[in-house]
Amino acid sequence: MRFSGVALAALAHDLPPQGTSSEALEQPLASLYARLGLRIGRLELMSGIRERRHYPPGARPSEIAARAARLALARCPLPKERLGLLVHTAVCRDFLEPATACAVHRALELPPGCQAFDLSNACLGFINGLGLAASLIEAGRIEAALVVTGEDGGPLVRATLADLGARAASVERAELKRAMASLTIGSGGAAAVLCRAGLAPARAHLHANAALADSSQVELCQGDRAAGVDGPLMATDSEALLEAGVALAARTWPLFLEQTGWSREQIDHYVTHQVGRAHRRALFERLGLPESKDHPTVEFLGNVGSASLPISLSLALESGRLQPGQRLALLGIGSGLQCEMLGLRLA
Repeated sequence: MRFSGVALAALAHDLPPQGTSSEALEQPLASLYARLGLRIGRLELMSGIRERRHYPPGARPSEIAARAARLALARCPLPKERLGLLVHTAVCRDFLEPATACAVHRALELPPGCQAFDLSNACLGFINGLGLAASLIEAGRIEAALVVTGEDGGPLVRATLADLGARAASVERAELKRAMASLTIGSGGAAAVLCRAGLAPARAHLHANAALADSSQVELCQGDRAAGVDGPLMATDSEALLEAGVALAARTWPLFLEQTGWSREQIDHYVTHQVGRAHRRALFERLGLPESKDHPTVEFLGNVGSASLPISLSLALESGRLQPGQRLALLGIGSGLQCEMLGLRLA
């Protein structure tokens, strides 16, 4: 879809105060590593992730999202009464029912006229939420929207370590390999205020988006609650997921260029969903893009699910590298598989 009247009025993020190194995470697996002939340090070597951050146990996704949302709303002069939509887009949620968006809505004391619901689509949720909200604003259905996410990867990481440690005498290499992606997961939140152009000062204007799906690959990464385990577990075929995800992005890319009317040479900056060093390199090589235009965060934040892309964008905006008038491409891939790309013009 192409957009002619939608502005990104504010963007903000929330991060846990302290990080945990990859080597520190591997220490509880020392006996398992020794039995399999592996060395501490392979997690960083494979993923390129030095550390990731986690909130203290008991953190709620709605609390994380609400903190980021308060920052975003404070940066935007738009009254909360103009908001017609709140979308919570995280993988993590407070509970199965009601929608976590309802808890965020209450925490922010949003008006009754602002509807709220969850939109969950693995790591692609936030960019999907931006596209949905922008479509409603473009169509004149609402004036403004708040898109939020609150991801807490701590329970997944702790459950994975506990499960592998409890079965250290029997876990084999293939099973360990499927669990390693879980140890790259970090935590954080983000929030964006979108509105009708002219309603509030803009950080950027949404230009166009494109999306494709390849649901034949739905089994490559799956997470859920596991029997006898205190927390969620996730099994990932990382190599196959990388290959299939980059292939889907390569099919989406020409559609994105067609929708935006841009050439790759005209795009000044890229912000991507952050998975790992190998994934980033493979994506940029396949699309023929210069890594110098990217804004990576995976080395020090890990994979923060749906919050990775907006946190990376928020940090890029704060870095001073982005200038008014420049073109920016957001490139998102989520397990399932789903891909969406969104073009912005910086204000």
